[in-house]
This record gives sequence, structure tokens and C-alpha cells, in this order.
Amino acid sequence: MKLPRRQFLHLAAGAAALPAVSHIAGAQSYPSRPVRYIVSAPPGGAQDILARLMGQWLSERLGQPFVVENRPGGGTNIGTEMVVRAPPDGYTILSVGLPAAANATLYEGKLSFNFLRDIAPVAGIIRVGLVVVVHPSIPVNTLAGLIAYTKANPGKVNMASAGNGTTPHMAGEMFKSMTGVDIVHVPYRGEAPAVTDLLGGQVQVMFGSETVLLEQISAGKLRALAVTTANRSELLPDLPTVGDFVPGYEASGWFGVCAPAGTPAEIIDKLNNEINSGLADSKIKARLADLGGSVLAGPPAAFGKLVADETEKWGKVIRAANIKAE
Repeated sequence: MKLPRRQFLHLAAGAAALPAVSHIAGAQSYPSRPVRYIVSAPPGGAQDILARLMGQWLSERLGQPFVVENRPGGGTNIGTEMVVRAPPDGYTILSVGLPAAANATLYEGKLSFNFLRDIAPVAGIIRVGLVVVVHPSIPVNTLAGLIAYTKANPGKVNMASAGNGTTPHMAGEMFKSMTGVDIVHVPYRGEAPAVTDLLGGQVQVMFGSETVLLEQISAGKLRALAVTTANRSELLPDLPTVGDFVPGYEASGWFGVCAPAGTPAEIIDKLNNEINSGLADSKIKARLADLGGSVLAGPPAAFGKLVADETEKWGKVIRAANIKAE
């Protein structure tokens, strides 16, 4: 793992060592045709919304369509593999999130690619938190109460997630690992069906997206206990963090853009600059705030470090919990 991690952190810089003249000329004329923007998730979710928001910005700024293509399936691996196999010329880019980091361990030995070796970081976009909610049938009002209740009722409380290896699943598993509670994971095919069963009481606990659950929390249909980020949420400012009860706990989803390894550094830098300009735009910032996120503006290397760190972090959680791919 150490070698691919080093490679990933230095992909953008390493590309600069290649012959520069043709790359500079290519970057100046880039893009000269439409760019495919692969989203390894279904339409309508946060990842899709972000890709379309950023794709429109890039289209307007760079004068060529950035065409979003949804390629869900395989725990996001289908879309990722498409980009890995694409020519490294800047005309195929990938929307990535936490599952890409988790999959390195979750599907270890089963993938035809190594994410940290075969994908180059371009830019981060946003980090989003989750909120821990319970069905009102659970007689707890605080996270401490939930920990005590689940310890008193081992194996009797079910935790919904948007699927194996998703951010809600990983956040819940880390909570289980750090507190020693015995909660049964119930994966769904997406967050919407998980919330439906949570509202119906078929499952009792969920680590879910703040924006998805906010309406149900406000209506009193679900009870919110804490947020998973290191700091309190602007959307739910009255809630404590999980870390207030479980020191050292932090879990959040994140999204960004990558490209095939070997994409010229000048093109990566051009995309990075335009994405960062978008993140500084007042309209885009307001839209990101609506999603409950904080921007991840910065150079490619900073996003590369985040992905490498998250791959290591969630790899430890997956191994400790003995989580297997579906």
C-alpha cells in the first residue's frame, strides 16, 4: 500500500517531468471537444448533483460541454474502471467520493485496477457530514443513551445504510468499533429505501445525510442525536458531535474530481484552477451550503493526500469489522 500511496500523492507532480512543450500546447487548446464527466452513482443523489453543478461551471468557463454520464454499479467500481481505461488526455474525468477510498480494501484482490496507482487527483469539491438518527420507538434522546441502550440490548437494534461500503455504512461501522456496541447492519440499495424503512420502524438507527433527513427530523418523525463531523453542523447547530461522546471519532463524506493516471499536469492544473474558481463563486458556494457541506478548495496534491489518508483510515475500519463486499 505504501508504494501506490506515494505514487498517488505525486502523480500530478510527476507528470511535469514528461516532455513539456507538447503538453503546454495541448493544455492551451484544451478542451477542444466535449469532455466526459463520469459519475459512478445513479442520478439524483448528492454526487450527481455536484457533478452537474460543476460540469455546468466548467462548460461555461472552458467553452466545451462537460457531459455528465451516470455509470452506477459495482459499488462505484464500474464507473471508476471506465476512467482508468480511458486515454489520459483530459477528455474523461471522474467524480469520486469516499466509496472509492473504501473499495481499495473492501474489494481487495477483486479489482482490475489500483485506485491510488491508476487515478490522478484533480481537485476536491466538498466535504459533507452525516447525522445519527433513531426511530422514535427507541427510548433514547442522546448519543450516550443510544450507546447504553444498544449495550443493554446487543444484536436487537438494526442500523440502515445506503449500501455496503457507502459513507453511512462506514460511519456506522467506525461507531460500532469505537464504542463496542452490537448493532446489526442492514444495507439498502440507496439512501431513499433505507429512510423509508427507518420511518416505518423496520430499522431503528441510521447514519444519514443531513439534507436527506432534515425534513423528517424537523417533522419529529426521526430523532436526531449527533452529527459525525469534527465540528457542529450549520444545518443542525443544536446537535453535539459524535466526538463529544466518543473521543477521536470523525466521519464525513467527500467528493472531488480525478482523471486517468498519466493525464498531463498542465491539463490537471487547468481543471483544478477552474474548479477552485467555481468553489469561490457566490452562487456555487450557496448551493454547496444548501447541501450542508464545506468546500475542499486546494491544489491537486492536497486532494490526493485526502484520498490517500481516507483510503488508509477506512481500510483499518473495514479490516477491524471484517466487512466483505456484497
